[in-house]
Amino acid sequence: MLETYLKSIDVAITICDINLNIVYMNEKSKATFPNANIGDSLIDCHKESSILLMKKLITEAKSNSYSIEKNGVKKIIHQTPWIENDKISGLIEFSIVVPLEMSHFKRD
Repeated sequence: MLETYLKSIDVAITICDINLNIVYMNEKSKATFPNANIGDSLIDCHKESSILLMKKLITEAKSNSYSIEKNGVKKIIHQTPWIENDKISGLIEFSIVVPLEMSHFKRD
């Protein structure tokens, strides 16, 4: 049932294993990265600095978030380790399109 939800959500979800090979892409991810396929290595399509960061996130069990803008589209990217059987098994990346000017609410 969860895969049904993830398949159609309007957020690109890409999952890689600890060797940075893609193991899952939902429909939005496939549309966002049409040249990528399950089994492909993220090493082949990322800069060295990005590869080192992804390896560090896996090794240190840390998350990373940032925003990007490309062709007038702003996205928030969140990368976080996924854990299976009490060990880090790779990374999940969520890529979410957001408005160029986005509200921010501070709730204390």
